Order: sequence, then C-alpha cells, then structure tokens
Amino acid sequence: MKSIAALFSTAALGLTLSLSGALLPAQSAHAAKASEAQKPARSAVKSQRKAKPGVKARRVSVVDVAPAKPSFGQLAGLHADQDELALKSSVALVLDQDTNEVLFSKNPQAVLPIASITKLMTALVVVEAHQSMSEMLSITNDDVDTEKGTGSRLAIGTELSRQELMHLALMSSENRAANALGRNYPGGLAAFVAAMNAKAQSLGMKDTQYVEPTGLSSRNQSSAHDLAVLVKAAHEVPVLREFSTSAEHLVAVGRRNMQFRTTNGLVRNPSWDIGLQKTGFINEAGRCLVMQAQMAGRKLIMVFLDSTGKYSRVGDAERVRKWVMQNAVKVSE
Repeated sequence: MKSIAALFSTAALGLTLSLSGALLPAQSAHAAKASEAQKPARSAVKSQRKAKPGVKARRVSVVDVAPAKPSFGQLAGLHADQDELALKSSVALVLDQDTNEVLFSKNPQAVLPIASITKLMTALVVVEAHQSMSEMLSITNDDVDTEKGTGSRLAIGTELSRQELMHLALMSSENRAANALGRNYPGGLAAFVAAMNAKAQSLGMKDTQYVEPTGLSSRNQSSAHDLAVLVKAAHEVPVLREFSTSAEHLVAVGRRNMQFRTTNGLVRNPSWDIGLQKTGFINEAGRCLVMQAQMAGRKLIMVFLDSTGKYSRVGDAERVRKWVMQNAVKVSE
C-alpha cells in the first residue's frame, strides 16, 4: 500500500495511522451525519412548477446541502489503488470458505470503520449469551441515536422479543434494536461491548475494535481479513443465517403489523445463493457489504468496504460473481 503519511498530514486530517499502515480515527466533534438508511447528500435541490396561463409562476427555490464528508478510505487515498475488476470498493477480499484460499484481494489489511457490519458481532454475542429469545424487551430513550441523529421505525416504548429485535438488526439494520440487545445483556451495555471485543480476540481478529453495538460510531473498525473470519464464524450459527438472509418480516408492534425488509437487494436475486450477509453505511465507512455465497461449486466469503455510490457495493459483488463464474468455465475447459 502506498504511504498514507506521504499523501496526507495526519494533524490536518485529525487521523492517526495504525502499525499496519491503516487508518484509525482521532476523536472529532465533527462526525458526519449519516447512517445505514441515510441518503447521499446533494449539492442542490431545485423545485420548479410550470405556470398555468394567467397565473404567476412560482418562484424557484434552491436549497444548498453540504456534500457528504469523505470516507476514511478516501482520505487515505485507498481509492487510487486500481484492481483488475475495477471495483468501486477500496477494500475487498474473496476467499474459499473451506480452504481459506484467497481468490481476490485489495487492501485486505486496511483498518477502516465498518458501520452496520458491526451487527453481525452483536448478534453472535447475543446468541452465545444463551439469554431467552422470547423475553420481551422495551425500546427506551437510551436506544435513541445520539451519534448521528438518525431515526427509527421502532418508537420509544415498543416492546418486542429478543428474537424479533435480533431479526430486525440483521435483516433491516435496525439501530435501536441492536442497541436494545446490547443494553439488556448481563451487566449492561459496557459488559456487552467488552464481550464483543473478547469474542473478536478469541477469533483472532487482531485488527478489530468495537465501542458500541450498532455501527454508528466510526470507532468500530476492522479489516477485510478480520471480517472474513467473522462471517465464517457467524455462518456456523443457523439463526444468524436465517435472519440475515430473510427478504422481509412482518412484526406485530402493539395493535399494528409493521413490514420490514432487507437492506440487501441481492437476497431477492435468484442468481445468488446467499448463506449469510450484512450491509453497512456511515459516511466515514462508505458503503460496506459482507456475504457468504455459493457459486461455481464453491462456498465463498466476500468482503467489500468503503465503496463509493449507493449501488456500487452490489455492483462490485456482481463483478466478482461474474469473474468467478468465468474462471470456473476456463478451468473446466
């Protein structure tokens, strides 16, 4: 990897470098307002209507919106690194789940924010705590996002079972659901975060750290290599496979039924055989995606971090699938 220090002044950027040459964030009061469901900012929004005959035209209004802040990967210059598949992700890794053979890699050791990919570890820790999945938990003010200021469809006072909250956290990337799961862990949220980091260490995820269970904090960080390890571990848990790959789920909230859907459109795509997946997005992390999928007779683990563009992570996954299938055909010939 090219020297990040040579490209940027860490003092000016408010960033520090890890021993592996990857980025770690310095504490900053200027965190970007973003979340998994946040739409990319536009430079301007114009509203015009045609005037009817004899009616004075409405005045054109222009609302300036600040552009989204660059991701850590962009600040590090990682997007300048080219690859044979022309991926939009600055970090990518594809490996065989059974043999650990690396089929493709791009900056696999870079340590970057991972956004809602965090929720895979959140769910894994919840399952291994062996708490009652039928226990009803309440959404409280403590679950409101004060990191980015994002909203939620789960209103304060909503009561759902631990199982339902985990389902929504994995499928729909529900932040309040994930935080409620951590908050109701034995010993509370602090103990839960400690358990997340302990599990990461036990799996050999040396580049990984967690500070909260949702992924809204840019201080939740990992590398593609570590996340591949996490995907492999999570895939061994049937309920995580089931919840992360369900396309939609109807939840009874009080007297209402609310429909929730997956954040990953590939789940609905018949061309894909996905065994486990999770998406993620905050401005600092860019668009992220991890998956376990079967193709060309192999079980593959795919990691894409810091992808630019709303649909680019899906496009990258499709590029990799096409490349794998083409190579499989060449081998068979």
